[in-house]
Amino acid sequence: MSESLLPEAEKNIQLLLNSSHDPLYARVIQELTDAGEWTELNDRFFRTLAFGTGGLRGKTISRIVTAAEQGAGGPNGRPEHPAVGTSTMNYFNLSRATQGLAVYLKRAFAEKPKVCIAHDTRHFAREFAEFVAQTLAAGGCDALLFGSPRSTPELSFAVRYLGAQAGIVLTASHNPPPYNGFKVYFNDGGQIVEPHASGIIECVNAITHESVEPVADPGRIISIGAEVDEAYLDRLATLPVDPELIQRERSLKLVFSPLHGTGGVIIKPMLQRLGFQFSTVAVQDEPDGRFPTVKAPNPEVPDALRLAVEQAKAEQADLVLATDPDADRMGIAARGTDGQLHLLTGNQIGSLMAWYRAMRLPESERAHAVLIKTFVTTDLQRAIADKFGIRCVDTLTGFKYIGAKLEKYEKAIPVELRQNYPQLNEAETRSLRLKYSSYFVFGGEESYGYSGADFVRDKDANGAVVMFAEVASYAKSRGLTVIELLDEIYAEFGYFTERGESLTLEGAEGAHQIRQLVESYSAQPPAELDGSAVRRIRNFATEDILDIEGDPIPKENMLMFELADGRRIAVRPSGTEPKIKFYLFANRPLAERPAADQSLETAWTWIQSDVKTRLSK
Repeated sequence: MSESLLPEAEKNIQLLLNSSHDPLYARVIQELTDAGEWTELNDRFFRTLAFGTGGLRGKTISRIVTAAEQGAGGPNGRPEHPAVGTSTMNYFNLSRATQGLAVYLKRAFAEKPKVCIAHDTRHFAREFAEFVAQTLAAGGCDALLFGSPRSTPELSFAVRYLGAQAGIVLTASHNPPPYNGFKVYFNDGGQIVEPHASGIIECVNAITHESVEPVADPGRIISIGAEVDEAYLDRLATLPVDPELIQRERSLKLVFSPLHGTGGVIIKPMLQRLGFQFSTVAVQDEPDGRFPTVKAPNPEVPDALRLAVEQAKAEQADLVLATDPDADRMGIAARGTDGQLHLLTGNQIGSLMAWYRAMRLPESERAHAVLIKTFVTTDLQRAIADKFGIRCVDTLTGFKYIGAKLEKYEKAIPVELRQNYPQLNEAETRSLRLKYSSYFVFGGEESYGYSGADFVRDKDANGAVVMFAEVASYAKSRGLTVIELLDEIYAEFGYFTERGESLTLEGAEGAHQIRQLVESYSAQPPAELDGSAVRRIRNFATEDILDIEGDPIPKENMLMFELADGRRIAVRPSGTEPKIKFYLFANRPLAERPAADQSLETAWTWIQSDVKTRLSK
């Protein structure tokens, strides 16, 4: 086509044209070719969107929208058709992924597989969900489809509640508006892990055509909704440690925003049921894939909470809570003694809930309890667990690893006692876990994901809102703000400070730079960092590492540098975004708080300079 077109891109263009009879594909490619948009073509075709260990994620709306893609237009000003390409999120990639999953499920289960399907409010989410349901049914699986947007954690719950063999949610979580994704869950309600991940990937890679091969016994498409909602709400209502405290402390005022996503479906009726006093940000209560009132629908970004904070100021509310489009992440702004609302980090939010739930756990149960966090989550949570005599387990980044631990603990219960485990009530499962296995107190990631129960096997912002609102009620009952409660924890355990940074490197060139950095850090790790000697290096891609329970940690492209002055730095490529991520940690006495924060500031400055040097080689 052109010397400006990458060989991989030219090969993938032919792959797409040969695999489908849809004339749209040829028209879009011709438009971009006629315009000489080689960079755009390379970005769309430099790879085939890989079905990773969790699913797919990519742009549905590309940087350049062709006239063929725009067509008659779609809802909320989006194009009529998703972006054409092998590296974008569209029907071509959805078909391959769904067909491959159906093949694997039929091999893995003797019965006809049932697959739950949910979607959030993103562009093309409903069309994608219906397409996936149709593809599954054509491939011989029953598709249980929610009739309107639902959250990722409710999908995780529904898989086990309905006895399905798998689940799919169409979402790109907190990514910018042009993105969407396809996330897969297995019959335990958790995201797929090995050996199923590799098995599904092998089946997906074997699919070369977009059209579905007909089967003798096609499946059905079954609508689901209200029954699952009520069952999920009943489980969420068991999360408060002290429901009477919530009823007594009626002066707490909350402002909630779902950021145009799915959070309001469950969180509003849940807060009403528990008796919390709250208001919502009305304009952000409207589902809208443009997410028009925020720069990005990410509750860890200050701009995303701006309208909720303004409303909380006007209403003299104590707390702002916001959830991302698929309601698996939650962000917080809390009022301090200065009268201002302060954003909390994901590590701070998680530590407050971990401390409260560990502190309220009866001493007799602590020896059989477990707190789970990721390696890149604050070690304050480990200190809290140690203080209360609770086991603390570190996992790789990704809630699927926490979900896998919960499945392990369930299977430790004698098989005759865990029949119909998902249908047992929380009191029954708690008793079994405490007697025969491990009782899950809390789990979380620094990236604003939390869980407090095993009826959901993924991070759950619906549950996190309930749990954190109770923490705020507890603080208020003692005449404290949430900020003051956090300072009490720092005074007891030491000041733990963290900083998460990332570099976004998009497109074909960006993917190359990320690989270059990962290889550089592995082959030539720094001997010193920001003036401090690197005392220890852990390479999770090459070393055999066991967790505290003796389970092997899966291999992953992550390196962790421990410095002689106590600081810790981790670096890893994102599994879902075109980013390389850096995690910085420091721990000092509370009196040295400014120095601890400054030490991470200088470390990040050093890292940015080092990145430029490594990329210039």
